[in-house]
Amino acid sequence: MGQTVVEKLARAHMVEGPARPLRPGDVVSLRPRHVLTHDNTAAVLKKFRSLGAPGILNPRQPVFALDHDIQNRSKENLAKYWEIEAFARDQGVDFYPAGAGIGHQLMVSMGYVVPGALVVASDSHSNMYGALGALGTPVVRTDAAGIWAVGDFWWQIPRTVRVVLEGELPDGVTGKDVIITLCGLYNHEEVLNAALEFAGPGVATLSVDERLSIANMTTEWGALTGWFPVDDVTLAYLRARRGALAEVIHKLHGAHVPSAADTKRISDGELAAWEADPPRPDADAAYAGEIVLDLAAVTPHVSGPDTVQVMRALADVEKEKVAVDKAYLVSCVNSRLEDLEAAAAVLAGRRVAEGVSLYVAAASREVQEAAEASGAWEALVQAGAHALPPGCGPCIGLGEGLLEAGEVGISATNRNFKGRMGSRDAKAYLASPAVVAASAAAGYICAPTRQDGGRNGAPVGNGTAPAALVPAFRELAPDGAAPDESVDIMEGFPHSIRGRLVLVPKDNLNTDGIYSKDYTYREGVTREEMARVVMENYDPGFAERAQAGDILVGGWNFGTGSSREQAATALQAKGIQVVIAGSFSQTYLRNAYNNGLPCIECPDLVRELKEACAAEIAAGEATVVPGPDIVVDFSRGTIEYEGHAFRFPALGTVPQSLVVAGGSENLIKKRLGATH
Repeated sequence: MGQTVVEKLARAHMVEGPARPLRPGDVVSLRPRHVLTHDNTAAVLKKFRSLGAPGILNPRQPVFALDHDIQNRSKENLAKYWEIEAFARDQGVDFYPAGAGIGHQLMVSMGYVVPGALVVASDSHSNMYGALGALGTPVVRTDAAGIWAVGDFWWQIPRTVRVVLEGELPDGVTGKDVIITLCGLYNHEEVLNAALEFAGPGVATLSVDERLSIANMTTEWGALTGWFPVDDVTLAYLRARRGALAEVIHKLHGAHVPSAADTKRISDGELAAWEADPPRPDADAAYAGEIVLDLAAVTPHVSGPDTVQVMRALADVEKEKVAVDKAYLVSCVNSRLEDLEAAAAVLAGRRVAEGVSLYVAAASREVQEAAEASGAWEALVQAGAHALPPGCGPCIGLGEGLLEAGEVGISATNRNFKGRMGSRDAKAYLASPAVVAASAAAGYICAPTRQDGGRNGAPVGNGTAPAALVPAFRELAPDGAAPDESVDIMEGFPHSIRGRLVLVPKDNLNTDGIYSKDYTYREGVTREEMARVVMENYDPGFAERAQAGDILVGGWNFGTGSSREQAATALQAKGIQVVIAGSFSQTYLRNAYNNGLPCIECPDLVRELKEACAAEIAAGEATVVPGPDIVVDFSRGTIEYEGHAFRFPALGTVPQSLVVAGGSENLIKKRLGATH
């Protein structure tokens, strides 16, 4: 069986893992080409120093970009920024100061992201890098610190869903409309924690900016990465960036200027290689599912309020004349030149409606300068837009222009979660830049007029969603039994374990249910206290019923929600030996293994237990203790319960090493001790 492109790219960057072809569920160690950190560089630096590393292993690997809280001129924030810049200078790391741009935009435009590369960031929107044929995926701060120290991090190979794009977008419909449509149509976890591989003839009709918007918001769709094929459109963009790179780098006042060699990050040889043999999946690659979308059937859509999982045709929303108080053209998803020019075309000769505030921030200083040169920036300002510095700002709820209680916002950002852009008592909608501009001018959510112009200067259509836009997810390889495989067990890792089964049947059990926010931010909570309150928000009786040595079995998407580590360490404190689930939130999985808690995905076992315990579950039992023990055989990759055997992807050397060491920090310290 062939490999998907994500499996092939992971193999190309693998430093430890199985010798056979990679498949979903494998845990491997990968060495990325680059790792981006932004304002959270300060937190990563604190973690890095605790590891005892003598310095960054490869200074050309990290990139620092200050972009989140750049409007904050407090003494504390400026001191943090100064410390990050000083550390970058001391270590020889590429550094982009506040005002240079949003980190993801800089990674793409400054040549760090190239076809076939693995590029990660301690930020969830690193999925955006897939627009250029790279494998982009997020890491947590501990991972970023580990990459600085030893050059690599661990990753679990996800299943891949193929998204086939057919046809061509109608005039006035954008890449933002495509991803809003996909998020709204397929909102039942069809792509949760999956890799998305875009394909089909429709890809060639999309600009790089449109691909960047779509790849960026695959994060909101629930995917770990979103990959686009490398074609003539990609190569033309890379050639143009290569020509501009040296000049742009040296114009960045105050930035750490790389060596002359680094200003040529995209070589002639690489361009020729990508053209002759671009990254691609094998013809017989195995996919978990397939989605087919006819671009010609897509119309302008709006997400929300307060969720990307609800979308409506713009024409339907417009009839309701939903009044808006604030409008936003900011963020890494829709603040590039193509976006700003589309908004400027709508606002040319018009003014923002009385009582409405429109905020605009370019994705980078370079983008703003290009918009100034084209006249788009002046058109936006003349229309009454408030100009903000290139950065995240209100998208992340920082700086000027946040939503206040009772207000309604229409935004070209990527997230409209309740409270993210200001007050939890406000409402936030997402739309394309042209729709945001038109709504700011009209004072309510609406489409640009026929004269305003849309995609490629053509008028925006107002039609309702056509009948063709209905969910059509085709499952190709349903999750089921893992292949029969045995692995060697390293010293210190158990060949097998036995324990009492404790079933927590709830799907999408979030981290607040596992470890409440009431304790998350309290300092000095002991392990004994953690054990007493674990699962309290989900089942107050769990701590009394569970005991040390138990094996916990959960449902699907176990540990979703916030990234609090205590949701893993509290179960360790209770003495849970291993957590088994139908599937895990990837952030939870990272936190678990980073703290040495083994986790196993075994959908067949979960289905069997839910059926066997259906009466208890129906009766409202939040925690079910059936009685018999469960046996996990790590060497054979099997779970035995009540005379039945269930297979799971066998844990190789990478996850075993994490558990034996007691987590990633200890493992990194051990590796550093062996080399210094």
